[in-house]
Amino acid sequence: MADNFKFASRRSVVLSRNGCVASSNPLASQIGLDILKKGGNAADAAVAVAAALNVTEPMSTGLGGDAFCMFYDNKTKTVKGLNGSGRCPQALNLDKLRSEGFDQSHPLPPGHAHTVTVPGAASAWVDTVSKYGSGKLNLKDILQPAIDMAEKGFPVHDLASVLWAKGAGILQWHKNAHGKEMLLSGEAPRHGDIMHNPSLANTFKELALHGKAGFYTGRVSDAIAQVVQQHGGVLTPQDMAAHVSNEVEPISTIYRGCRVWELPPNGQGMTALIALNILEGLDLKSMGHNSGEYIHHVTESLRLAFADTLQFCADPEHSQPPLEKLLSKDYATQRRKMIRDDRVIPSSALLSNDLDMPTGSDTVYFTASDREGNACSFINSNYMGFGTGLVPEGCGFTLQNRGFGFSLDPTHRNALAPGKRPYHTIIPAMVTSPDTNDLLMSYGVMGGFMQPQGHVQVLLNMLEFGLDPQSALDAPRFSVGKGKGNIYEPQTILDSISLEEGIPKSAELKLAALGNSIEVVTGHERALFGRGQVISRGSSWWRLPDVCDEGKNGAIDHGRETDKEVVYWAGSDPRADGLVASF
Repeated sequence: MADNFKFASRRSVVLSRNGCVASSNPLASQIGLDILKKGGNAADAAVAVAAALNVTEPMSTGLGGDAFCMFYDNKTKTVKGLNGSGRCPQALNLDKLRSEGFDQSHPLPPGHAHTVTVPGAASAWVDTVSKYGSGKLNLKDILQPAIDMAEKGFPVHDLASVLWAKGAGILQWHKNAHGKEMLLSGEAPRHGDIMHNPSLANTFKELALHGKAGFYTGRVSDAIAQVVQQHGGVLTPQDMAAHVSNEVEPISTIYRGCRVWELPPNGQGMTALIALNILEGLDLKSMGHNSGEYIHHVTESLRLAFADTLQFCADPEHSQPPLEKLLSKDYATQRRKMIRDDRVIPSSALLSNDLDMPTGSDTVYFTASDREGNACSFINSNYMGFGTGLVPEGCGFTLQNRGFGFSLDPTHRNALAPGKRPYHTIIPAMVTSPDTNDLLMSYGVMGGFMQPQGHVQVLLNMLEFGLDPQSALDAPRFSVGKGKGNIYEPQTILDSISLEEGIPKSAELKLAALGNSIEVVTGHERALFGRGQVISRGSSWWRLPDVCDEGKNGAIDHGRETDKEVVYWAGSDPRADGLVASF
């Protein structure tokens, strides 16, 4: 297949007054918009999109994976958080792994059944609707469009077909008896093929009819436990029945007059906040957008932030990270002093407990806003493509391999243990005004370790350089960590920088001269840099003074944008098939 993944056209930022939905698939975005038009709110729309993407992009997301949600409630001016990640089976521990020959020196293969943690997405979907939904639509109303699409068929989009083909081998594996449920005549569907998934439609129907019990008990739960145990895992129906999602208090920091929100560990959102605190003390604008000097200071801040995250991020029920210290401005000042203008910080100077993880980028992020001023920032993932690729009989989805994110070092905070949640890469984000608590932006960038980096870069593109949401997503990105090769091989994320095609050659030369190992990433390998979505409430908070007369000196001023005249500005990443649907 020719790798002709070129950015040969432009997109305009999408404007709307009554609400919009941004996702990586046009059909899914339209389904979310239809839910808004029926009276649903942003949370209802987000769950409808989550289900639709399970149909259209099963190589990235689905009921066999996990999900995280942030919801902005415009009535109370508050940001709420939901952790929908699953836990390690109770019968799995490090002693059992050692007895089977697995330890730090001989880690689990990424497709091993022991990497299956309890899938948390179904519970997160139900809880999102029950806790944050409008109450005007029930779960059946919200899931019905995805049910119809799975039963009647849908055309497979371009990028989805490429990723489907990339992961098809694990579904065609002769021991994966039910993998054919996810294929078309035994092969990955091609661009434009009509694909059906009646098994997934039936699973959705059980979830719609019985709620969480339709997934975590009964036929579906038994099928999940059975396929895991058939392939050497220990997940049981009891593990499934015990699962719960957790409401959590989001964490935040203030950058240039904006409060940036992330979810707390076991997710890696703290990385973005630590990096922003470090960057706030630098004059990034004067360095020039995507110049060598700019990329150097941003990547050094990210390396420092990742060093802390890899050391401290773990299930808070097992290990509480010192977030108050890590997110303090004083700590950021200390860390900033480590950055030099003439060379990179040696990786040996970065404390990270030698934790090393793969840099996969297979996830879906999407966001929705509604006419009442609410917004939902949502992310759903299998972890690595189809995850383990294991398909429970008659269910129509694959099981995640999120347990591959555990450390096998018994002394590490993130060490595998029964009932524990692993280090999680998937993170949604939001931005509000610290003065009025008004929503400013709901956004995210999926893609393994790229996610906090994407959060930082897209925000800087807007706040420091005045780019609109679409232009902020279009701009070439960079990433600490390697971009090429087999993403299932553990790779150090502190020893190299990947530059997307379009970064100036002068920046590449400058970064190399500072001691960086550089890779330039082109074509479909650009998936490394993630696929983001942005919905901004108004424009005055990011527009520069020379663009408009609002937002001076970093202060937030809604100017002409009153509560009755709010305009949503939205963008969808060109690195995906998606778009913004609005009305």
